[in-house]
Amino acid sequence: MGGARQIECTINGLGERAGNTALEEVVMVLNQHKDLGYYTNINTRLLNPISHEVSEIMRMSVQPNKAIVGGNAFSHSSGIHQDGFLKEAQTYEIIDPELVGAEASKIVLTARSGRSALAHRLEKLGYHYTRNDIDILYPTFLQVADKKKEVTHDDLVEMATAYSK
Repeated sequence: MGGARQIECTINGLGERAGNTALEEVVMVLNQHKDLGYYTNINTRLLNPISHEVSEIMRMSVQPNKAIVGGNAFSHSSGIHQDGFLKEAQTYEIIDPELVGAEASKIVLTARSGRSALAHRLEKLGYHYTRNDIDILYPTFLQVADKKKEVTHDDLVEMATAYSK
């Protein structure tokens, strides 16, 4: 609106000058404000793939918490955050991961995760438990989570199998 017609940007922070802004962030800000007449002709679904390709070629990993292209960009591991995300994804993700070529959102189970995240992940594995069942399983979950950084698929299956006996 102020007359800018060009933006100097980088992929994964690489470019001819330090301090240039991130391509994926500019593109997605413009994409989120199409209603104001902002646009690019960039295929947003290629943002993650090109970031990963540049990372491999340059042998420089992308910071896990980097917006849009970082490995944790669409991961949720805090209990209240997970609960809010499960109730209304747009609360914590204004960008659909598919729109930027990323994998689907992930609920990562850690010692900070709550009952709703545990129930969600178990349900994705085909286990349907009542709220009372989850309350009973939760202390076991916390014991596993306290010992490990992340509770895995196998850990969940083991917990569910033990509970079903």
